Amino acid sequence: MKNPSFHSSNSLAPATVLSTAAAILITISLHAQAASAPPAGFTAIFNGENLTGWYGLNEDPRKLWALPEDERAKKRAASMEAFKKHWTVENGEFVNDGHGDYATTEKEFGDYELLIDYKTVADADSGIYLRATPQVQIWDFTEKGGKWNIGADKGSGGLWNNSPGAPGKDPLVLADKSFGQWNSFRIMQVGARTTVYLNGKLVVDHAIMENYWDRKNPLWKKGPIQLQTHGGEIRWRNVFLREIHAEEANALLSKHNSDGFKTVFNGRDFDGWDGPLNNYQIVEGAIVCKPSNGGTIYTKEEYSDFAARFEFKLPPGGNNGLAIRYPGSGDTAYAGMCELQVLDDGHAKYSGLDPRQAHGSAYGMAAAHRGFLRPTGEWNFQEVTVKGSTIRVELNGTVILNTDLSKISEYMANNPHPGKSRKSGHFGFAGHSDPVAFRNVQIKSLAGH
Repeated sequence: MKNPSFHSSNSLAPATVLSTAAAILITISLHAQAASAPPAGFTAIFNGENLTGWYGLNEDPRKLWALPEDERAKKRAASMEAFKKHWTVENGEFVNDGHGDYATTEKEFGDYELLIDYKTVADADSGIYLRATPQVQIWDFTEKGGKWNIGADKGSGGLWNNSPGAPGKDPLVLADKSFGQWNSFRIMQVGARTTVYLNGKLVVDHAIMENYWDRKNPLWKKGPIQLQTHGGEIRWRNVFLREIHAEEANALLSKHNSDGFKTVFNGRDFDGWDGPLNNYQIVEGAIVCKPSNGGTIYTKEEYSDFAARFEFKLPPGGNNGLAIRYPGSGDTAYAGMCELQVLDDGHAKYSGLDPRQAHGSAYGMAAAHRGFLRPTGEWNFQEVTVKGSTIRVELNGTVILNTDLSKISEYMANNPHPGKSRKSGHFGFAGHSDPVAFRNVQIKSLAGH
């Protein structure tokens, strides 16, 4: 093992067609067959005949991404001679001898569902890298394998490179089959949220996959799939992938841990809301700020600790904000606990943006990670959790802000935020003249939790 941290460590079918339970049963049935055709909606990313679409890589992917595209192509091509010495195709199976670079897809993927079978040998230690990041773990789970001290007794499928104690690091159940038998993975990746089924059993449930390469930043938005080599033969087959697009991704995120959330906007009128409501309109079930209008509209109900879920859609250059613990008057960025930015921060007109103005940031106080918005015109899913003085923002399945406002003492333009210590207030939208749309607005009170 070259690096202890790599100790190998490292369908939903279309939502409108199949239920989760039905998709799992179909997946198991399909994977019981050798060299089966892709299920409906899936594409084979290993063709069962040759190495087309794959190359060898075993390093921090940022080194490759930093190169111009022509240099990347040269590096991929240069890897093939050594790659072919350790990776072969036999009877529709992708076979590695336990050595060499990791098999890496030429294509990079964002949100997807991956089906893949594997069969390995005693003392094996391998895994599947998602977005070039370790990894969904594959173990020799027996005591004889000698790795019970680092988690092999719990079985395969966990996100082994997550921090100790983090959700997903250890599989929920032992689901491995005996050596000589094929195992089947079903992996869902939505944002940084990872769900793993092994042989039909849930082993990782919607856990955040950490960025092994850069712990201070979230998992990359896109990246290749990699099949790890780690000293023992491993065989792969039926490698099928289905990309998950925005509407389905939002539905998956909204359904998870949904207990306790209550709808606060009914999609028809402003019942339960207050503020300059005439400056807003309802369009196809969404709240939209009227052009050249603005102001903060807010729930009549007040909240102390809470979680809010909603979808939003930005026009090009769109600007709005979330009023957090708003007192009902004044500029929520200063009078309220904060204003969380809702902003097309990649637009050219915001090229000089202060990091504390980017989407998801606590305006003027705490900067959010950038680059996780969907393209303008697509619906995004966001969840905001406010507990005490802390705020956590998860955008499209990726945590982009996790901060404690009580610890902030430096402010943009040296303007203090006297409202940041507020213990309760309203939730709302702070419009800035742009037709930003919000729908499916739900809030869960966390008071007493």
